Amino acid sequence: MNSWPIRGREAHLSRRSGWIRAAVLGSDDAIVSTASLMIGVAAASASQQAILIAGVAGLVAGSMSMAVGEYVSVSAQRDSEQADIELERQELADEPRAELNELAMIYMRRGLERELAMKVAQQLSARDRLGSHMRDELGIETGFLARPLQAAWISAASFASFAAVPIAALLIAPSSQGIPAIALLSLVSLGALGAFGGYLGGAPLGRAALRVTIGGGLAMAVTAVIGRLLGVSVS
Repeated sequence: MNSWPIRGREAHLSRRSGWIRAAVLGSDDAIVSTASLMIGVAAASASQQAILIAGVAGLVAGSMSMAVGEYVSVSAQRDSEQADIELERQELADEPRAELNELAMIYMRRGLERELAMKVAQQLSARDRLGSHMRDELGIETGFLARPLQAAWISAASFASFAAVPIAALLIAPSSQGIPAIALLSLVSLGALGAFGGYLGGAPLGRAALRVTIGGGLAMAVTAVIGRLLGVSVS
């Protein structure tokens, strides 16, 4: 019997997209929102204690918000996936022959001849009928369904971890250099995160780092201007 060499299981990047998205989104949002909040408060001539309180409050509120938001969003995706699976299971029970023909048509559209497509559909259906339709008709992999709890805790943990970056910058820097220190450390961290996210996602590192850094810098600058204007008007 001829045998084909088979490589070890490949860790395709797309299979990690769920937790990558949650982790990167939580980390970037943590730095941008917390640093911008602290810089805005600092620009209004607030005390270092007030700036620190704003940063800690932003960390706690942001972590909870990310967790709830991701849980609700991914739960809706999971519900949609489950509804599609249940509908497909019912259709397989009611019209098995029509569903088999539909599966064969999918393989024909991919380039197989009619007889071969039907043989493939029959063999795959004999092994795992629902799984075959989930994968090839619905585009759903059984082992990669949306995971709300995973997305929630990863988002919360990543937000809390990286929201500490601007807070640490404030505590380490001299009181007169609070805003520059927060901005500098935050932008460097954003660049590193952007590059890391690009690496995990298989995207160009420089472009991924640049777009995150520019976006974060713009958010901090706008917040600083608003904080400064409000501080002047109130005083």
